[in-house]
Amino acid sequence: MNKQIEFFFDVGSPASYLAWTQLPALAERHGATLVYRPMLLGGVFQATGNQSPASIEAKGAYSRIDFQRYAQRYGVTLKHNPYFPINTLQLMRGAQALLETEQLVPYLTAVFTAMWVDEQDMGQPEVVGKVLAAADFDPAQLMEHLSDPVVKQGLKDTTEEAVRRGIFGAPTLFVDGDMFFGQDRLDFVEEKLAAMG
Repeated sequence: MNKQIEFFFDVGSPASYLAWTQLPALAERHGATLVYRPMLLGGVFQATGNQSPASIEAKGAYSRIDFQRYAQRYGVTLKHNPYFPINTLQLMRGAQALLETEQLVPYLTAVFTAMWVDEQDMGQPEVVGKVLAAADFDPAQLMEHLSDPVVKQGLKDTTEEAVRRGIFGAPTLFVDGDMFFGQDRLDFVEEKLAAMG
């Protein structure tokens, strides 16, 4: 059986970052393919009426504590980005542009790390350019792809697909038709994959 994990994410989501730190190893343990599905979380929120936990003061404060608990459990660094929330439209178009290439994982590594470890203001093009250049990308070349109508439409299509499939936040994972919302549901993802043999 060809097992796969569909990973709907937005780099502006700290929960997406936490899931991203764990999913490649989880997929490997179960012989599953990790399928990256970049979406625009703001578009999902708009379509579903949902909103970021950060928009509710008490919930946002608790979420930051809970994310740190998971970061400790996973053995990874997570810092609250002082520029959060960040408009990720261009960053997610970058992920979409690199989707079928070997550059996607290095791109996500650079962007997620800049956002959630190095506390960079990734809403500023000059900051993004420096981060990508340091990761051996050609920022000018990548920027050209961001205005490609195919890239724009691809990200829009995935975001609309996410809403159609019942997604209301990030990260959301699908395994064999079952949906799992949140980085705190990875144990259920693992159980599902194990049951598939």
